Amino acid sequence: MLTAALRDLQWRRRRFVIAVIGTGLVFAMTLVLTGLANGFNVEAQRTVNSLDFDGFLIKEGAAGPLIGSSPFPQAEVRRGSLPGVSVAEPLVYGSTTVPEGDSQQNVNVFGVPDDRPGMPTIVDGRPPSSPREIAVSNTMGRSVGSDLDIGSHQLRIVGLVDDSTALAGQANMFLTVTGAQQLLFSKQPLISAIGLRGTPTRVPAGFRVVDRAGAVDDMVRPLRGAKQAITLMAGLLWVVAALIVGSMIYMSALERIRDFAVFKAVGVRTRSILAGLAMQAVVIALLAALLGSVLSVALGPLFPMRCDIPTEAFVLLPVLAVAIGLLASIAGLRRAVTVDPALAFGGP
Repeated sequence: MLTAALRDLQWRRRRFVIAVIGTGLVFAMTLVLTGLANGFNVEAQRTVNSLDFDGFLIKEGAAGPLIGSSPFPQAEVRRGSLPGVSVAEPLVYGSTTVPEGDSQQNVNVFGVPDDRPGMPTIVDGRPPSSPREIAVSNTMGRSVGSDLDIGSHQLRIVGLVDDSTALAGQANMFLTVTGAQQLLFSKQPLISAIGLRGTPTRVPAGFRVVDRAGAVDDMVRPLRGAKQAITLMAGLLWVVAALIVGSMIYMSALERIRDFAVFKAVGVRTRSILAGLAMQAVVIALLAALLGSVLSVALGPLFPMRCDIPTEAFVLLPVLAVAIGLLASIAGLRRAVTVDPALAFGGP
Protein backbone atom coordinates (compact mmCIF):
# COMPACT_ATOMS: atom_id res chain seq x y z
CA MET A 1 0.00 0.00 0.00
CA LEU A 2 2.84 2.38 0.72
CA THR A 3 4.26 1.74 -2.74
CA ALA A 4 0.83 2.38 -4.26
CA ALA A 5 0.58 5.64 -2.32
CA LEU A 6 3.96 6.80 -3.62
CA ARG A 7 2.99 5.82 -7.18
CA ASP A 8 -0.17 7.87 -6.79
CA LEU A 9 1.89 10.91 -5.80
CA GLN A 10 4.07 10.34 -8.84
CA TRP A 11 1.01 10.09 -11.09
CA ARG A 12 -0.40 13.32 -9.69
CA ARG A 13 2.99 15.02 -9.41
CA ARG A 14 1.82 18.38 -10.77
CA ARG A 15 -0.85 18.69 -8.09
CA PHE A 16 1.63 17.33 -5.58
CA VAL A 17 4.24 19.98 -6.44
CA ILE A 18 1.65 22.77 -6.26
CA ALA A 19 0.53 21.56 -2.82
CA VAL A 20 4.14 21.43 -1.58
CA ILE A 21 4.92 24.92 -2.87
CA GLY A 22 1.72 26.42 -1.50
CA THR A 23 2.14 24.81 1.91
CA GLY A 24 5.86 25.66 1.90
CA LEU A 25 5.07 29.35 1.38
CA VAL A 26 2.60 29.23 4.26
CA PHE A 27 5.20 27.57 6.50
CA ALA A 28 7.79 30.16 5.43
CA MET A 29 5.51 33.06 6.38
CA THR A 30 4.72 31.34 9.68
CA LEU A 31 8.43 31.13 10.48
CA VAL A 32 8.99 34.74 9.41
CA LEU A 33 6.14 35.95 11.62
CA THR A 34 7.60 33.94 14.49
CA GLY A 35 10.96 35.59 13.80
CA LEU A 36 9.45 39.07 13.76
CA ALA A 37 7.71 38.50 17.10
CA ASN A 38 10.91 37.07 18.57
CA GLY A 39 12.89 39.98 17.14
CA PHE A 40 11.14 42.38 19.51
CA ASN A 41 12.57 40.49 22.49
CA VAL A 42 15.99 40.02 20.90
CA GLU A 43 16.33 43.75 20.24
CA ALA A 44 15.36 44.65 23.79
CA GLN A 45 17.64 41.99 25.26
CA ARG A 46 20.62 43.15 23.17
CA THR A 47 20.02 46.79 24.08
CA VAL A 48 19.73 46.15 27.82
CA ASN A 49 22.73 43.80 27.81
CA SER A 50 24.84 46.37 25.98
CA LEU A 51 24.40 48.77 28.90
CA ASP A 52 26.11 46.14 31.07
CA PHE A 53 24.25 46.89 34.31
CA ASP A 54 22.99 44.22 36.70
CA GLY A 55 19.92 46.23 37.69
CA PHE A 56 18.35 49.66 37.71
CA LEU A 57 17.18 51.94 40.51
CA ILE A 58 13.96 53.71 39.51
CA LYS A 59 11.28 55.80 41.15
CA GLU A 60 8.57 53.95 43.03
CA GLY A 61 5.52 53.77 40.76
CA ALA A 62 7.52 53.96 37.52
CA ALA A 63 6.84 51.10 35.10
CA GLY A 64 10.51 50.58 34.28
CA PRO A 65 13.91 52.23 33.80
CA LEU A 66 13.45 53.10 30.13
CA ILE A 67 10.11 53.58 28.36
CA GLY A 68 8.16 53.50 31.61
CA SER A 69 10.61 55.68 33.50
CA SER A 70 9.68 58.63 35.69
CA PRO A 71 12.54 61.17 35.56
CA PHE A 72 13.93 62.43 38.85
CA PRO A 73 16.74 64.79 39.88
CA GLN A 74 20.11 63.08 39.91
CA ALA A 75 20.89 64.62 43.30
CA GLU A 76 18.10 62.61 44.97
CA VAL A 77 20.32 59.51 45.13
CA ARG A 78 23.94 59.58 46.20
CA ARG A 79 26.44 56.77 45.68
CA GLY A 80 26.92 56.34 49.43
CA SER A 81 23.21 55.66 49.99
CA LEU A 82 23.42 52.36 48.07
CA PRO A 83 25.40 49.87 50.18
CA GLY A 84 26.27 46.63 48.41
CA VAL A 85 26.65 48.32 45.02
CA SER A 86 30.03 48.62 43.31
CA VAL A 87 28.86 50.85 40.46
CA ALA A 88 25.98 53.35 40.37
CA GLU A 89 25.79 55.42 37.20
CA PRO A 90 23.06 57.81 36.00
CA LEU A 91 21.05 56.75 32.96
CA VAL A 92 18.89 58.92 30.72
CA TYR A 93 16.41 57.54 28.19
CA GLY A 94 14.06 59.18 25.71
CA SER A 95 13.00 59.17 22.10
CA THR A 96 13.13 61.69 19.31
CA THR A 97 13.31 61.90 15.53
CA VAL A 98 16.13 62.62 13.11
CA PRO A 99 15.84 63.65 9.46
CA GLU A 100 16.09 60.89 6.87
CA GLY A 101 15.78 62.32 3.40
CA ASP A 102 12.42 64.04 3.15
CA SER A 103 10.98 62.27 6.19
CA GLN A 104 11.78 61.71 9.87
CA GLN A 105 13.17 58.58 11.50
CA ASN A 106 12.26 57.60 15.06
CA VAL A 107 15.27 56.88 17.27
CA ASN A 108 15.94 55.93 20.89
CA VAL A 109 18.26 58.20 22.87
CA PHE A 110 20.40 56.96 25.76
CA GLY A 111 22.44 59.15 28.04
CA VAL A 112 25.18 57.02 29.61
CA PRO A 113 28.67 57.43 31.06
CA ASP A 114 31.39 57.66 28.44
CA ASP A 115 33.03 54.46 29.67
CA ARG A 116 31.69 51.00 30.51
CA PRO A 117 29.44 50.01 32.16
CA GLY A 118 26.82 52.11 30.45
CA MET A 119 28.36 52.82 27.07
CA PRO A 120 28.01 49.89 24.64
CA THR A 121 30.94 48.55 22.66
CA ILE A 122 32.03 50.93 19.90
CA VAL A 123 32.95 49.07 16.71
CA ASP A 124 34.18 52.14 14.82
CA GLY A 125 35.45 55.42 16.29
CA ARG A 126 35.22 56.16 20.01
CA PRO A 127 32.60 56.84 22.71
CA PRO A 128 31.25 60.40 22.99
CA SER A 129 33.07 62.47 25.62
CA SER A 130 31.30 65.83 25.32
CA PRO A 131 27.63 66.91 25.10
CA ARG A 132 28.03 67.68 21.40
CA GLU A 133 29.21 64.20 20.47
CA ILE A 134 27.14 61.08 19.79
CA ALA A 135 27.53 57.39 18.95
CA VAL A 136 24.84 55.84 16.74
CA SER A 137 23.82 52.41 15.49
CA ASN A 138 25.45 51.46 12.20
CA THR A 139 21.96 50.55 10.94
CA MET A 140 21.39 54.28 10.39
CA GLY A 141 23.92 54.31 7.56
CA ARG A 142 25.84 57.28 9.03
CA SER A 143 29.61 57.59 9.13
CA VAL A 144 32.05 58.69 11.81
CA GLY A 145 32.83 62.39 11.51
CA SER A 146 29.49 63.41 9.98
CA ASP A 147 27.02 65.75 11.65
CA LEU A 148 23.55 64.79 12.84
CA ASP A 149 20.80 67.38 13.26
CA ILE A 150 18.27 66.71 16.00
CA GLY A 151 15.87 69.59 16.31
CA SER A 152 17.99 72.67 17.03
CA HIS A 153 20.96 70.55 18.11
CA GLN A 154 23.79 69.60 15.79
CA LEU A 155 25.84 66.67 17.03
CA ARG A 156 29.05 65.16 15.72
CA ILE A 157 29.04 61.36 15.21
CA VAL A 158 32.21 60.02 16.82
CA GLY A 159 31.38 56.32 17.10
CA LEU A 160 29.28 53.49 15.69
CA VAL A 161 27.57 50.68 17.63
CA ASP A 162 26.94 47.42 15.82
CA ASP A 163 23.29 46.61 15.00
CA SER A 164 21.84 48.46 18.01
CA THR A 165 18.06 48.79 17.62
CA ALA A 166 14.89 48.55 19.70
CA LEU A 167 11.12 48.94 19.32
CA ALA A 168 10.82 47.16 15.96
CA GLY A 169 13.92 48.43 14.23
CA GLN A 170 14.34 51.93 15.68
CA ALA A 171 18.03 52.85 15.87
CA ASN A 172 19.67 53.54 19.23
CA MET A 173 21.84 56.60 19.84
CA PHE A 174 24.19 57.17 22.78
CA LEU A 175 25.24 60.49 24.27
CA THR A 176 26.89 61.53 27.49
CA VAL A 177 24.46 62.03 30.37
CA THR A 178 24.84 65.81 30.07
CA GLY A 179 24.30 65.66 26.31
CA ALA A 180 21.09 63.62 26.70
CA GLN A 181 19.83 66.00 29.39
CA GLN A 182 20.37 68.94 27.05
CA LEU A 183 18.61 67.15 24.21
CA LEU A 184 15.68 65.62 26.11
CA PHE A 185 15.20 67.65 29.31
CA SER A 186 16.17 71.18 28.24
CA LYS A 187 19.39 70.99 30.30
CA GLN A 188 17.55 70.06 33.51
CA PRO A 189 19.62 67.66 35.68
CA LEU A 190 17.07 64.84 35.41
CA ILE A 191 17.76 61.15 34.93
CA SER A 192 15.55 58.17 34.09
CA ALA A 193 17.27 55.59 36.31
CA ILE A 194 20.52 54.66 37.99
CA GLY A 195 22.36 51.70 36.54
CA LEU A 196 23.71 49.36 39.20
CA ARG A 197 26.47 46.78 39.48
CA GLY A 198 25.65 44.55 42.41
CA THR A 199 22.52 44.36 44.54
CA PRO A 200 21.86 47.11 47.10
CA THR A 201 21.22 45.88 50.62
CA ARG A 202 19.14 48.98 51.29
CA VAL A 203 17.00 50.90 48.82
CA PRO A 204 16.29 54.60 49.43
CA ALA A 205 12.70 55.53 50.30
CA GLY A 206 10.57 56.18 47.21
CA PHE A 207 12.71 53.99 44.95
CA ARG A 208 12.82 50.36 43.85
CA VAL A 209 15.21 48.10 41.94
CA VAL A 210 14.43 46.18 38.74
CA ASP A 211 16.73 43.63 37.13
CA ARG A 212 17.66 43.17 33.47
CA ALA A 213 14.58 41.07 32.79
CA GLY A 214 12.40 43.91 34.10
CA ALA A 215 14.20 46.36 31.83
CA VAL A 216 13.63 44.07 28.82
CA ASP A 217 9.91 43.83 29.67
CA ASP A 218 9.83 47.61 29.88
CA MET A 219 11.29 47.90 26.36
CA VAL A 220 8.86 45.46 24.73
CA ARG A 221 5.72 46.66 26.53
CA PRO A 222 4.59 49.01 23.70
CA LEU A 223 4.87 46.12 21.23
CA ARG A 224 2.70 43.61 23.06
CA GLY A 225 -0.34 44.35 20.89
CA ALA A 226 1.70 43.93 17.70
CA LYS A 227 3.22 40.71 19.05
CA GLN A 228 -0.22 39.28 19.85
CA ALA A 229 -1.48 40.18 16.37
CA ILE A 230 1.53 38.51 14.74
CA THR A 231 1.04 35.39 16.87
CA LEU A 232 -2.63 35.26 15.85
CA MET A 233 -1.70 35.53 12.18
CA ALA A 234 0.82 32.70 12.58
CA GLY A 235 -1.90 30.53 14.11
CA LEU A 236 -4.23 31.24 11.19
CA LEU A 237 -1.48 30.28 8.76
CA TRP A 238 -1.20 26.86 10.42
CA VAL A 239 -4.90 26.39 9.67
CA VAL A 240 -4.34 27.43 6.04
CA ALA A 241 -1.52 24.89 5.74
CA ALA A 242 -3.78 22.13 7.06
CA LEU A 243 -6.50 23.10 4.57
CA ILE A 244 -4.09 23.00 1.62
CA VAL A 245 -2.79 19.55 2.50
CA GLY A 246 -6.29 18.34 3.41
CA SER A 247 -7.77 19.46 0.09
CA MET A 248 -4.98 17.67 -1.80
CA ILE A 249 -5.55 14.41 0.08
CA TYR A 250 -9.33 14.66 -0.16
CA MET A 251 -9.25 15.18 -3.92
CA SER A 252 -6.86 12.24 -4.22
CA ALA A 253 -9.22 10.07 -2.17
CA LEU A 254 -12.21 11.01 -4.37
CA GLU A 255 -10.32 10.10 -7.53
CA ARG A 256 -9.16 6.77 -6.07
CA ILE A 257 -12.54 5.44 -4.93
CA ARG A 258 -12.36 2.58 -7.43
CA ASP A 259 -8.78 1.78 -6.30
CA PHE A 260 -9.87 1.57 -2.67
CA ALA A 261 -12.76 -0.72 -3.64
CA VAL A 262 -10.37 -3.04 -5.46
CA PHE A 263 -7.97 -3.08 -2.50
CA LYS A 264 -10.80 -4.01 -0.15
CA ALA A 265 -12.15 -6.65 -2.55
CA VAL A 266 -8.79 -8.44 -2.66
CA GLY A 267 -8.48 -8.44 1.11
CA VAL A 268 -6.27 -5.41 1.82
CA ARG A 269 -6.92 -4.22 5.34
CA THR A 270 -8.56 -0.86 5.83
CA ARG A 271 -5.77 0.29 8.12
CA SER A 272 -3.24 -0.29 5.32
CA ILE A 273 -5.28 1.90 2.98
CA LEU A 274 -5.48 4.57 5.67
CA ALA A 275 -1.72 4.34 6.27
CA GLY A 276 -1.11 5.03 2.57
CA LEU A 277 -3.25 8.17 2.62
CA ALA A 278 -1.68 9.37 5.85
CA MET A 279 1.78 8.80 4.39
CA GLN A 280 0.92 10.97 1.39
CA ALA A 281 -0.15 13.81 3.69
CA VAL A 282 2.97 13.48 5.83
CA VAL A 283 5.28 13.45 2.78
CA ILE A 284 3.68 16.62 1.45
CA ALA A 285 3.86 18.33 4.84
CA LEU A 286 7.51 17.38 5.45
CA LEU A 287 8.68 18.52 2.02
CA ALA A 288 6.71 21.74 2.51
CA ALA A 289 8.41 22.21 5.90
CA LEU A 290 11.82 21.82 4.28
CA LEU A 291 10.92 24.30 1.55
CA GLY A 292 9.43 26.70 4.11
CA SER A 293 12.59 26.64 6.22
CA VAL A 294 14.74 27.57 3.23
CA LEU A 295 12.36 30.30 2.07
CA SER A 296 12.08 31.82 5.56
CA VAL A 297 15.85 32.30 5.72
CA ALA A 298 15.73 34.10 2.37
CA LEU A 299 12.62 36.19 3.14
CA GLY A 300 13.51 37.26 6.69
CA PRO A 301 16.14 39.90 5.77
CA LEU A 302 13.71 41.55 3.33
CA PHE A 303 11.52 42.82 6.18
CA PRO A 304 12.26 46.28 7.65
CA MET A 305 12.10 44.92 11.21
CA ARG A 306 14.47 42.50 12.87
CA CYS A 307 13.58 38.88 12.06
CA ASP A 308 15.22 36.42 14.44
CA ILE A 309 13.76 32.96 13.85
CA PRO A 310 14.60 30.86 16.93
CA THR A 311 16.31 27.53 16.39
CA GLU A 312 13.48 25.83 18.25
CA ALA A 313 11.06 26.96 15.53
CA PHE A 314 13.06 25.12 12.85
CA VAL A 315 13.20 22.02 15.05
CA LEU A 316 9.50 22.18 15.89
CA LEU A 317 8.34 22.81 12.32
CA PRO A 318 8.73 19.20 11.03
CA VAL A 319 6.91 17.90 14.11
CA LEU A 320 4.04 20.29 13.56
CA ALA A 321 4.10 19.52 9.83
CA VAL A 322 3.59 15.81 10.54
CA ALA A 323 0.75 16.64 12.91
CA ILE A 324 -0.83 18.89 10.28
CA GLY A 325 -0.42 16.16 7.64
CA LEU A 326 -2.15 13.58 9.82
CA LEU A 327 -4.90 16.04 10.75
CA ALA A 328 -5.40 17.09 7.15
CA SER A 329 -5.71 13.48 5.99
CA ILE A 330 -8.78 12.84 8.15
CA ALA A 331 -11.22 13.89 5.41
CA GLY A 332 -9.64 11.50 2.90
CA LEU A 333 -9.43 8.75 5.50
CA ARG A 334 -13.13 8.93 6.25
CA ARG A 335 -13.94 8.74 2.54
CA ALA A 336 -11.74 5.67 2.08
CA VAL A 337 -13.29 3.85 5.06
CA THR A 338 -16.83 4.14 3.63
CA VAL A 339 -15.96 2.72 0.19
CA ASP A 340 -18.05 -0.35 -0.74
CA PRO A 341 -15.86 -3.21 -2.13
CA ALA A 342 -18.70 -3.98 -4.61
CA LEU A 343 -17.67 -0.87 -6.59
CA ALA A 344 -14.68 -2.89 -7.81
CA PHE A 345 -17.06 -5.02 -9.89
CA GLY A 346 -19.24 -2.23 -11.22
CA GLY A 347 -19.22 -0.80 -14.67
CA PRO A 348 -17.28 2.26 -15.82
